Amino acid sequence: MQFLKKLFRFYIFSNIHVAIGTFCLVKITLLTYGIPESNTALFVLFSTIVAYNFIRFYRISNIANWFSDWLKINKIVLYTLTLISVLIVVFLALSFQLKSFLWLLPFGVFTFFYGLPFPFKNIPLRNVARIKLFLIAISFAGITVLFPLVQNNIEINLNVWLIFIQRFLFIVLITIPFDIRDLYVDSESLKTLPQMVGIKKTKVIGVLLGVLIVLLEFLKQPIESNQLIIMLIVSIVSILFLINSKEKQSKYYCAFWVESLPIFWFLLIILRINM
Repeated sequence: MQFLKKLFRFYIFSNIHVAIGTFCLVKITLLTYGIPESNTALFVLFSTIVAYNFIRFYRISNIANWFSDWLKINKIVLYTLTLISVLIVVFLALSFQLKSFLWLLPFGVFTFFYGLPFPFKNIPLRNVARIKLFLIAISFAGITVLFPLVQNNIEINLNVWLIFIQRFLFIVLITIPFDIRDLYVDSESLKTLPQMVGIKKTKVIGVLLGVLIVLLEFLKQPIESNQLIIMLIVSIVSILFLINSKEKQSKYYCAFWVESLPIFWFLLIILRINM
């Protein structure tokens, strides 16, 4: 049992779980267009491990003592995992088109400087007031929607932009519980949504975002009933997690359960395909 607990903690804290979530988001995009390939999804998965772990290694002195201790204890395994991920990323990147990287570049820059000092400001972008939540959302939306579709030569039309907006709103929605959790941890200068309007109003905004995600489905041509039902289910479940979030919550409420929502969404699509 102790071994399983350690394995689970490693799975969460080494960012494998969040990386699998990004893999699922890319696969959701590709399956929406009937594209079976997985190279872009794997590229994003291992890039996520590299980016997140690199930022954590860099910021090790600024994180909670218990987590800093965990990183130090597991640093050899984490370094090995990150190095292997780098090699896989490089290998997969060799097969991608130049135009794909041009679309990926701005979102990659946002991700890189999210936790590292931005040139001329000497602070990470995550510490710039008001933009933390939206920076995460636009980066994830671009990397998991636009990048894989450009790589597979899909025209960036109205439907694609609607998917991009939905993905942006979805990431905002499932990131809000993290901001609620960190309400009294984040510096007041960050001006996160819960800091500015309070938890209750933040949750109302989140519910409205969930409704908007579903409504955007009606603007797509053609409207697919199965896709609409899946989007409705995903939005409702995401809203329920938001409503249940609080400042004092289980260590794994956000880190595991909320981060599992992209996986849940992906499994719903797989279930629909196989029915």
